[in-house]
Amino acid sequence: MEKFAVIDIGSNSVRLMFVADGKVLYKRLNTTRLGEGLAGSSCLKAEAIERTAQAVADFCELAKSQGAEKIAAFATAAARTAKNGSAFVERVFFLCGLDVDIVSGEREAELGILGALGEKDGVIADMGGASTEIAYKKDGKIVYRKSVDIGVVHIKDAFGTDREKIAKAAKKAAEEYGQVPPCKRVCGIGGTATTLAAIALGLTEYDSKKVTGAVITARKMQELAAWLRSKTPAQIAGIPCVSKGREDVLAGGATMFAELMPLLGIEEMVVSDRDNLEGYAIQKGWLK
Repeated sequence: MEKFAVIDIGSNSVRLMFVADGKVLYKRLNTTRLGEGLAGSSCLKAEAIERTAQAVADFCELAKSQGAEKIAAFATAAARTAKNGSAFVERVFFLCGLDVDIVSGEREAELGILGALGEKDGVIADMGGASTEIAYKKDGKIVYRKSVDIGVVHIKDAFGTDREKIAKAAKKAAEEYGQVPPCKRVCGIGGTATTLAAIALGLTEYDSKKVTGAVITARKMQELAAWLRSKTPAQIAGIPCVSKGREDVLAGGATMFAELMPLLGIEEMVVSDRDNLEGYAIQKGWLK
């Protein structure tokens, strides 16, 4: 049995995906918030570097103990935009010997659409901790891809849950996306989309199979955003399907989606639990 592991170092969370014989056996998540404070600074915080690098090292050790033949790690917006991103990469290498692949925004969009849709045509929207990617594939080719530096950690740090401020940020983001091909329906990926789907479904615990394929209309997204804004982070943490560390960023992320969808002509979001983790493994030839 061939075993591999991929570690995604996001701006909010570090995730491990363990693959055996071309199939995903399990995923693990640790919310470390590497991108904390980047909304007001160009550098990663020393404590954010340390806790995130340690989480990567822990996942690396777990994967090795499970018999992983090869382990790959890639990092996204926080590491690529911070002036001291290299310090994080060096710390990870020191702790566990992994070389971190810092992917560009365009490649992140490509990985997301590959992981979510495979060979199928369609559009993905991936809201992470410090960036949001949109990619469009038609006739088997990516015809549009764009990453904008706005994500749930940035939203929390800069705007909290202030709808008016988030709406202005959404308008600015829509302008940066420019001429997005017409897309009334998009595939929503990433922790914000999947958590919102789990809430909309009323799940008592997160279930990737039930979440994948769930539909959130633009109207429902507005309702979810308003409902979450009425809750405190502690109350959101009490929702069974909300993972630890997402309770203080979910309302802002939902509000951004609610504001951005009509600006881009998106009427509904079909959620998928598959994303750039799967995309990276597919490009490696580790996942079918």
